[in-house]
Amino acid sequence: MFDLLLNAELSGFIIIVVLIVAGLSIFFRFIPVGLWITAYFSGVKIGLFTLVGMRLRRVNPNSIIRPLIKATKAGLDIDVNSLEAHHLAGGNINDVVDALIASERANILLTFEQACAIDLAGRNVFEAVQVSVNPKVIETPNISAVSNDGIEIIARAKVTVRANIERLVGGAGEDTIIARVGEGIVTTVGSSKRHTEVLENPDLISQTVLNKGLDSGTAFEILSIDIADVDVGRNIGAKLQTEQSEADKKIAQAKAEERRSMAIAKEQEMIASVQEQRAKVIEAEAQIPLAMAEALRSGNLGVMDYYQLKNVQADTVMREAVSREIKDESSATETDHQ
Repeated sequence: MFDLLLNAELSGFIIIVVLIVAGLSIFFRFIPVGLWITAYFSGVKIGLFTLVGMRLRRVNPNSIIRPLIKATKAGLDIDVNSLEAHHLAGGNINDVVDALIASERANILLTFEQACAIDLAGRNVFEAVQVSVNPKVIETPNISAVSNDGIEIIARAKVTVRANIERLVGGAGEDTIIARVGEGIVTTVGSSKRHTEVLENPDLISQTVLNKGLDSGTAFEILSIDIADVDVGRNIGAKLQTEQSEADKKIAQAKAEERRSMAIAKEQEMIASVQEQRAKVIEAEAQIPLAMAEALRSGNLGVMDYYQLKNVQADTVMREAVSREIKDESSATETDHQ
């Protein structure tokens, strides 16, 4: 009996201990007491129920309190609610806090609202502050331009830029800078009378491009433009002239072929017309015997008249034959003399 009571009491004690341990585990897991202690000794005054509220809002307290501790240690006054709101909006709190710390050390005016707006706009606010402190070099690809004498110039430039904090939201990016510098290079080379002018004075490109104010409307401020390389390319003018000459030649050939085709067609038309006339003559000649026979039957033509007509025809044929023989003999004589 005593053993049964002892076993029952031991079992009850074990169950109580298990329940206590489970309760403490759930308590410490749901309520970040350790994080609250860390914040308290780091100088961040935050209530324990505030951390519980973050848990209820499904916000990881570590992602809020750790950056808040870093900002407090750096001397920044940031409200925990503002950090949580930015986190819920999808922002990167660590980048915002790092950017604020870096801007304060570099004496750059950057408010918490500006940093949050830049971060939510999709830009790396911490990198933007770094570029403001340490200017960035953007290298353009090879840009081809043609001077007035038809020679191609291939140039590559290095653009030193500094981030403009005020224009980071809504300002154009690096691609716009590269495109505008490329346009300036093409304009400068294209306005040069000779390509040698560009080769002798590459800084002419830099001065012209800088005077155009290419950084307006962008998130950067152009500090300098340096021409890294200038090369001579193809003779575009000569190539264009050659291509134009070849095109003119083909056009002339096409027109000549058209005229030849028209001449052949006209010749064939004339041949067909002559053949048609010959056919009519032959047809008319075929009617002559019939007409003469009809004239003889009707008495309109006598027998003697008919024989006289035949004699005239025979005499005409003889005269044509004699004329041809005389012409052939004269041609042979001229050939012998030659």
